[in-house]
Amino acid sequence: MNWLLVFVPIAIALHYFWPSLGLPTFAAACLAIIPLAGWLGKATEHLARTTSDVVGGLLNATFGNAAELIIGLMAISRGLYPIAKASITGSIIGNLLLVFGGSALAGGVRYKVQKFNSFMARTQATLLILASIALLTPAVFRQIAGARARAGEANLSLAIAVVLLIIYALSLVFSLHTHRQLYAAESTHAAETSESPWPARKSLCVLAAVTAVTAWVSEILVDSVTDAAQHLGMSDLFVGVVVIAIIGNAAEHTTCIAAAWRNEMDLSISVSIASSIQIALLVAPLLIIASYFIAPRPMDLLFTMPEVMAVGVAVAITAQIAGDGETHWLEGAQLIAVWLILGFLFYFLP
Repeated sequence: MNWLLVFVPIAIALHYFWPSLGLPTFAAACLAIIPLAGWLGKATEHLARTTSDVVGGLLNATFGNAAELIIGLMAISRGLYPIAKASITGSIIGNLLLVFGGSALAGGVRYKVQKFNSFMARTQATLLILASIALLTPAVFRQIAGARARAGEANLSLAIAVVLLIIYALSLVFSLHTHRQLYAAESTHAAETSESPWPARKSLCVLAAVTAVTAWVSEILVDSVTDAAQHLGMSDLFVGVVVIAIIGNAAEHTTCIAAAWRNEMDLSISVSIASSIQIALLVAPLLIIASYFIAPRPMDLLFTMPEVMAVGVAVAITAQIAGDGETHWLEGAQLIAVWLILGFLFYFLP
């Protein structure tokens, strides 16, 4: 999809020379971010080849989520909190249902059954359940306290953000140090690529350059999103949960499907589920903390009930499918079906 890079200068030109063309600018920025996210994934994949599946998956998820973090920062700096929140829930849902589902479907077409480390999958599913609780708590607080809740919502969200950051750090210590032997790969690696790994310096230079351009294009995307949503007759919620999430997950989707096609389901699982964990336990808390410095007012973790429900459903079905340590194409199709159903829900919401 490298030819889509032509939309990078197009988006920049539209933004600065024809600022009234919100919809074309938004479309160009969306198309530009897809190959940029792909290059982020490509560079981290080269770094990951010299590490384990756990570290490789962590690298891919981390830099794959750079687009979501940048978009979120740009959104909150302009006070577009619904867009930032929707991009968080959309990324979680998209990684679990669309990315993981697409990987299981693609790999299942080639291999009858694909196996992966069930301990790793169950541990990550538990972290996702914790994230679901964190997203649900502010909504319950609002429901119980009513109008009095507004005064304490920011403080509650900040406290939850700190807890999430701590548990994320502890999960890294657990998987990379104290219990790393339990994360050994189960899948059969079939090295089918003849491309030699990049030198570390080249990978890091590509990551730095692409991240800078992604930040620039993300700023353009956020500036044009409201105008584009009005022209398309879509709500900000749908744009954030579905459209921006698909764009931001381009890197993860490419990496996961390629890994599943090579029967490297441990890497595919590490990227897709770890990416959702990073969004919930790292990106969301960082946005909360950053909002105290760059946003008009502090951001809270109060999500709409459809968003909370969607995240809960996505976590539940993913935990059910990933818990046995193996998958096949039908399970992938089922995950994609759930994503489509939730997408229809957000589209038809008034």
